[in-house]
Amino acid sequence: MSSPPRPGVRLAVDVGDARVGLAASDPDALVATPVMTLRRDARRGSDLRMLVKIAQERRARVIYVGLPLSLSGQETPSTQKAREYAAELTQRLEEASVGAEVTLVDERLSTVSAQSKMRAAGVEARDQRDSIDQAAAVEILTHALEVFHRQP
Repeated sequence: MSSPPRPGVRLAVDVGDARVGLAASDPDALVATPVMTLRRDARRGSDLRMLVKIAQERRARVIYVGLPLSLSGQETPSTQKAREYAAELTQRLEEASVGAEVTLVDERLSTVSAQSKMRAAGVEARDQRDSIDQAAAVEILTHALEVFHRQP
């Protein structure tokens, strides 16, 4: 029998080429809420610096990075980009002495699900751009909380 997960905030990151969506859980890891969308800054890494700062401020225990796989479960070029992002985030967290663990989580259909929920809530497709990355991060975090924290 495994021990229950330790309490603490969980973060989720939806990594894209242009933007990074961020979501966070409450300290009991029960509810996922959107936090912000960061502009992806591969050259200077300002998005990664902000993620480290947020993880530190919120005392995050785990950061889930969405792993984009094809519908059949195969890796894609985006999969490698997410792996590289997670590795860079891990390194930066260690350098800053932030004890959050970085875990990759299957994110198949997270954006599609987020778009569908936003449409159902009456948000027009043209108005989704500013918040779709956050909504996808919420989907990733919700999935991770269900898989890793609500086991019987």
